Amino acid sequence: MKKGFIALLTLVMLSSCQEQTKIGFVDNSKLINDYQKKKDIEAKFQVEIDAFNKKVDSIGQSFQAQAAEMQGQDPNMVQKSSQEKYQALAQQYQRFQQQFQMEEQQIQKESQSQIDTLIKEVKAFVKGYGEKNGYSYILGSNEAGSVMYGDDSQDLTKTILEALNAEGKKD
Repeated sequence: MKKGFIALLTLVMLSSCQEQTKIGFVDNSKLINDYQKKKDIEAKFQVEIDAFNKKVDSIGQSFQAQAAEMQGQDPNMVQKSSQEKYQALAQQYQRFQQQFQMEEQQIQKESQSQIDTLIKEVKAFVKGYGEKNGYSYILGSNEAGSVMYGDDSQDLTKTILEALNAEGKKD
């Protein structure tokens, strides 16, 4: 009996000495979308997009006005001359459209590049947070269901988001 008690006591002591695996999770979408730096990037690019759209609209209206003016000119004008002017106007408009398309692609490329950099930054931050706070794992929850269920007490989204935004304010 005494040996059984000692064995049980030893077993209890060994199991209590074992390091517990600390696991948490974050909602990836919420973490990225609520990150202030992402909101700032989106706001910056929205200003660029709005300016770009105004420019496109303005030039489009200018071309429409030119076309209307050509239609309103002397109806006795030779048809061939009229066609040539319309063709020249159409070619000029097509060049502007190509330029607009390239500008739009450049804005999208730049935006995506900054978002990709931001995601890498967030991943590095979460890794550092996990190491600093003794986590063995920090899982990412998303629409695809990598974490189907998580106890709310293990949801680190808000905590990490606050730390991430506080870190961003220091920069």
